[in-house]
Amino acid sequence: MICKFVKFNTRAIHSGQEADKETGAVVPPIHLSSTFKQDGVGNHKGFEYSRTGNPTRQILETNLASLENGKYALAFASGSATTTTLQLLLKKGDHVIVGDDVYGGTFRFFDKVMKNFGVTYSFVDTTKLTNITNAITSSTKMVWFETPSNPLLKISDIQAISNICKSNNLISVVDNTFATPFLQNPLDMGIDIVMHSTTKYIGGHSDVIGGALITNNSELYERLKFLQNAGGAVPSPFDCWLVLRGIKTLGIRMERHSSNAEKVMRFLEGKIDEGHVEELYYPFYSPHKNSDIAKKQMKFGGGMISFDIVGGKEMANEFLSHLKYFTLAESLGGVESLAEYPPSMTHGSYTPDERLERGIKDGLVRLSVGIEDIEDLLDDLEHAFKNLKIDIDEIKAVKH
Repeated sequence: MICKFVKFNTRAIHSGQEADKETGAVVPPIHLSSTFKQDGVGNHKGFEYSRTGNPTRQILETNLASLENGKYALAFASGSATTTTLQLLLKKGDHVIVGDDVYGGTFRFFDKVMKNFGVTYSFVDTTKLTNITNAITSSTKMVWFETPSNPLLKISDIQAISNICKSNNLISVVDNTFATPFLQNPLDMGIDIVMHSTTKYIGGHSDVIGGALITNNSELYERLKFLQNAGGAVPSPFDCWLVLRGIKTLGIRMERHSSNAEKVMRFLEGKIDEGHVEELYYPFYSPHKNSDIAKKQMKFGGGMISFDIVGGKEMANEFLSHLKYFTLAESLGGVESLAEYPPSMTHGSYTPDERLERGIKDGLVRLSVGIEDIEDLLDDLEHAFKNLKIDIDEIKAVKH
């Protein structure tokens, strides 16, 4: 067992990943077996059936718990599987407070699926604490938020929201996918459950789908462990191995993602002055709301940036068409840079009115800044801006 006081990169490489006892293999083997021999009924070596528990998955779960400074972790077949499992903690008549700026798939599951089972949801701006306290009812059981959020990178005060939840006996859940455990540890700030889409930065190579839940609460862990087994949305041993491989470089990748993203932020700030960009969203961008809280909670600003391009949907799509190294694709967090158009891609499950209500404008572009050489990324962005067929003066005239 690796002590939590050992530094992050050491834990990423070593926690749960001791050399194989039988062969001495430095990288633990992939245990593909679906079932395990018992020496007598109920007499086994800790594993019975791979849906219930698997040695490779156990290594991953031990590692993830260590990285989030948690006692328990559960791995799942996707980030959406973690969302589903968490909602199975609820019953008909329960109420959940949710951040108004969350991944479109999360909104879709809550709004289009769980409502059919009698669970109700209030979507509020969790950057304002009064919005949370005002939304609490006698039926409220959970507060769920992302920080930074998707796609507007909103920052919510984790410690303050944790305090509100504890005072009202509510389960607090933070989706920590954008920040990763390298930049931010919500459990240390009193949050009950941290979730991740391990598909993203934790896996880091756009070659695996996965999710995870981490907690320090033994009662919640036992309930979630039962649901993990009963629901069966577990990752394959090979997927667990791929995530473990990605984790080994998570720390150094996040440093590079963040460094590159801050340089892209400064580049885009210049595009505001030139009239090409209307609004810029990045946790460590000083004019960004609650950037002071971001700097308190996060080690660096992360690798995600969003911005509103002048000219709306037409210009956003034209801009995306001129990119070379920023690949037009959904998802995020891989070593390669990605760009996408949230209104019709990751957040297409919102209606136009719902998007506008949340501040997702028609010109919004989201970048997942990779670890390529920054000079090439900046050249790519500059090329795309230069090729826009846009008359800035004409747009300004229309606005005024």
